[in-house]
Amino acid sequence: MMYQILLFSFFLIPFSCSAESRKQEAISLWKERIEEKHKPYSELKTEVQGKRETFREAYNKSNKESQDSIVSEVQKYLLAISDDFFRSWYDTPWTFHGHSQTPKEGSIACGYFITTSLRDMGFNIPRIKWAQQASEYLIKKVSTDIRRFQQKPMKDVIAYIESKGEGLYIVGLDSHVGYIYYINDKMSFVHANYYKPKIGVMSEPLIGRNPLNDSKYRVIGKIFDKDMIRNWILNVPYSD
Repeated sequence: MMYQILLFSFFLIPFSCSAESRKQEAISLWKERIEEKHKPYSELKTEVQGKRETFREAYNKSNKESQDSIVSEVQKYLLAISDDFFRSWYDTPWTFHGHSQTPKEGSIACGYFITTSLRDMGFNIPRIKWAQQASEYLIKKVSTDIRRFQQKPMKDVIAYIESKGEGLYIVGLDSHVGYIYYINDKMSFVHANYYKPKIGVMSEPLIGRNPLNDSKYRVIGKIFDKDMIRNWILNVPYSD
């Protein structure tokens, strides 16, 4: 009997190691494909600047009807490319005083993640000043479509966002701030996560063990409205 157990163990170990090896290889390949899919961060910023010049030139030459059409086109463009900016920042560690301007270098705090990514997407904002303010201050600067939730269940928040439609939202919490990214019928909470500081910037479901789900207070502002898009096109600076 002992011989049979040892024989079984002998054959089991190689198969277990082989399975684990294949798993690690699959993870490595997946990471490589993710990295290959997305442009370097510097190229993303350069692309956005070039796109803005093209949009601005067309906007300044257009009548009101055509300008509205350009604004709608820019809204779709920025919503789509937001995901590329977010993915570039994934796995950048969180620290309370982190203020990195380069993904995966140093660390970044939650407010700095919001203001840095918005700035790098082409919005002319005071990155440092806004990052150091309460989240509601920042939200009021870029959104007029704001809703507050006090001790409400997450299902109420999700129902509200569904009613407002797909887009990008900034959500301020008890002591945190992040994005809610709603696209292709999927919602995700994108933030510099102090619950998992070594991972830092990440995307996760709205419901789960995270600051969004656990917070008692939530203020949500939908961004990329027509005024904000016009400011982007014309590179209008925001006040402190």
